Amino acid sequence: MTAPLQGRRILVVEDEFLVAMLIEDILEAAGCVVSGPIPRLAEALDAARREACDAAVLDVNLAGQRVFPVADILSGRNIPFLFVTGYGTVALLGDYAERPRICKPFKIADLLGALFSITRPAAAD
Repeated sequence: MTAPLQGRRILVVEDEFLVAMLIEDILEAAGCVVSGPIPRLAEALDAARREACDAAVLDVNLAGQRVFPVADILSGRNIPFLFVTGYGTVALLGDYAERPRICKPFKIADLLGALFSITRPAAAD
C-alpha cells in the first residue's frame, strides 16, 4: 500500500498533538511528503489557499472550530481530502456527508487506504 503513495504531498490539519504526530509518522513512513501538521483554522485556511498538495487529511474539529472552510477551499482547488474525526456521521452534514471519512481511533491501513483511494489516478479505477 505504501508504494502508491510514494512522493504524494499531503496537507495534514490536526490539532491534537499526539494524533498529528502519529499521522505525520504514518504518512512519512509511506513515502509521503507532509505539509503540517497544522493545528489552527487560520493557519489551515492559509495553507489550503497556498500549499501545493495532492491531498489533505482534515480533523473536523480544530480547537472548537469546524474545518469546513478549509474543505471548501480545497474543493475549489480540486484537491481531494478526507476527514478524520472522533465524531459520528452527524458531524458531517450537507455537502460533507458524502466525503471520505475515517474515525478516530483509526488503523494505519484505514488511513493509507483512504488516502490511496482519493489520490489514485482515474485510470487506476
